[in-house]
Amino acid sequence: MSTVYSIRIPKKLRELMNSVNVDWQKEISKYIEDRVRKELIRKYIEEGKNNLTKMKNINNSDLIREDRDA
Repeated sequence: MSTVYSIRIPKKLRELMNSVNVDWQKEISKYIEDRVRKELIRKYIEEGKNNLTKMKNINNSDLIREDRDA
């Protein structure tokens, strides 16, 4: 399933796009997919760093004691 996303571009740019033999839908979709993938990777790395920072504040002996008591 697909959806439509519209943008405005200058008329001159549209004329130039029409003058070359490129599948713009495919090119633009690929660019958007790549960009979304990069942003998600950046987001997940940032979340991982935040989780690592939180984990550094945990005392290992408390975790071991909790595990043994369970």
